[in-house]
Amino acid sequence: MSEAKIIAVAGATGAQGGGLVRAILAEPDGGFAARALTRNVNSDKARELADLGAEVVEADLDDPDSVNKAFVGAYGAFCVTFYWAHMSPDTEGAQAKTMAEAAKAAGLKHVIWSTLEDTRNWIPLSDSRMPTLMGKYKVPHFDSKGQVDFVFDEMGVPTTFMQVAFYWENFIHSGPKKSGDGPLLLTLPLQNRKLAGIATEDIGKCAYGIFKRGVELVGHRVGIAGEQLTGEEMAAKLSRALGREVAYNGVSAETFRGFGFPGAEDLGNMFQFYAEFDEVVNASRNVDKSRALNPELQSFDMWLENNAKLIPLE
Repeated sequence: MSEAKIIAVAGATGAQGGGLVRAILAEPDGGFAARALTRNVNSDKARELADLGAEVVEADLDDPDSVNKAFVGAYGAFCVTFYWAHMSPDTEGAQAKTMAEAAKAAGLKHVIWSTLEDTRNWIPLSDSRMPTLMGKYKVPHFDSKGQVDFVFDEMGVPTTFMQVAFYWENFIHSGPKKSGDGPLLLTLPLQNRKLAGIATEDIGKCAYGIFKRGVELVGHRVGIAGEQLTGEEMAAKLSRALGREVAYNGVSAETFRGFGFPGAEDLGNMFQFYAEFDEVVNASRNVDKSRALNPELQSFDMWLENNAKLIPLE
């Protein structure tokens, strides 16, 4: 048997990277090996990956030398950044450039860059329908990824650009809320449009499917989703899974931006982009193509069957 191809996985203890590491390890004869990159090799999550059979190495996306060393000898890499750790487009751009430069230097054969749309291609800064944030972004956590896609291309890094969807795990962190004696409320500014969603473990499995497909997907944009649902459809499914009535509370994007929690403006703009350009967003995240990459792809009902008990009802 030929030697396994090493995939260096950034963010290996996070949602996307962790899902990919586990997908690789779940198929020991699949021809790939997982090299898990983490800032703290002694963390509980890092030790768990090591126990499962991953090669765990220390690397910090803010330390180019550590990333360069972590990519040496690998076949490919999964490159992802976590905007919400710092909420800085400049930091995210620098981290993406660090990974692209390391991939080029190591001569990697296939890289996945986990990216999102630069919404300014549809909503220019001059468009007053949506407030401009930080002086030059509409949806900072989208735009900051999309605006550095060209870096991978310009450096000649063989890259597949993977666009993910809304994490259903977000409902575990912020589930439907009580509304007095009435039903639980699922509050989102989606109008009556469909939202592309996915289970985080399926992101990793889809990424693994991209690596298995190989260089035929280099240069392509691949959008993934488990299902596309309206707010009312999600509320109905949550009601059945939770055994409690959940009603969809369709507020305006302006109202959502005013909720005041960290990132509320960014997320309010994101949902407005989802709603006003739903055809663009949903067309680029194809459920059937995602299932072809990951035959175990979960629907929202399937995800709820395993995770409804984790959703707080407060």
